[in-house]
Amino acid sequence: MIKLGQVNTLEILRETDHGAYLIDDEDNQVLLPNRYVPEAFKIWDKIEVFVYLDNEERPVATTDMPYIVCDDFALLRCNQVTDYGAFLDWGLVKELFCPFGEQAFKMKPGGWYLVHCYLDEKTNRLVASSKTNRFLDNTNLTVNQFDEVDLIVSHPSDIGMNVIVNKTHSGLIYKDSIFKDISVGDKLKGIVKKIRPGNKLDISLGQVGYRNIEPNAERIMKELQDNSGFLNLTDKSSPEAIKEGLQMSKKNFKKAVGTLYKKRLIEIKSDGIYLV
Repeated sequence: MIKLGQVNTLEILRETDHGAYLIDDEDNQVLLPNRYVPEAFKIWDKIEVFVYLDNEERPVATTDMPYIVCDDFALLRCNQVTDYGAFLDWGLVKELFCPFGEQAFKMKPGGWYLVHCYLDEKTNRLVASSKTNRFLDNTNLTVNQFDEVDLIVSHPSDIGMNVIVNKTHSGLIYKDSIFKDISVGDKLKGIVKKIRPGNKLDISLGQVGYRNIEPNAERIMKELQDNSGFLNLTDKSSPEAIKEGLQMSKKNFKKAVGTLYKKRLIEIKSDGIYLV
């Protein structure tokens, strides 16, 4: 099935005066206009194309890749505003339409807006919406505490920065967890720091990359996660206790703890180690 608004891998079926017709494994066809047809090709060659509607609302393929695909989020520039709505630059000849009813704030030419691209079932057109929250749902979470997640910075609030988590959920990074300049539209990696009542996600940037630290430090992080964020071992614990609990020497334990402490992943207290 040829998917509108997505990148499709299709086969070249035949060449015409207007371009090449492409076909999928269900015998659906779409035109690739001459300007996008490769200089050298053979019939049945496979080609990756993006499929959308042309100015006459007909499906058409292009080898140009857009800045956003259907069911995705991206920061796009508004090129013009007409009586019908705003038109956004998404890297293709035909601009992406954003109706007035889908604008969280009235768009202006030259402005940049975080939008979601979706297929309007009534018109079968690809459209944009800057009301991104309505495309997010935390009812059934697909993430767990301490999971590493993909983030898109959504919009600021009084207590921090709202983010889109794995293109599915909404989350929040508190101000005191932000140690670098971030802007709307930035794509980042983060960690699910906490899941609060109502499936609200607290996100941290500080813990990113802990899975890439040296193995002993990673082992300690795993033990902390499996024990509710606490480990009753310190640098004063006996080598035997450390070996029994973590299967490592006291020397390696102290080195790994130092690594985690410098990365602000743990707190060291008199009774043991706590996950931040």
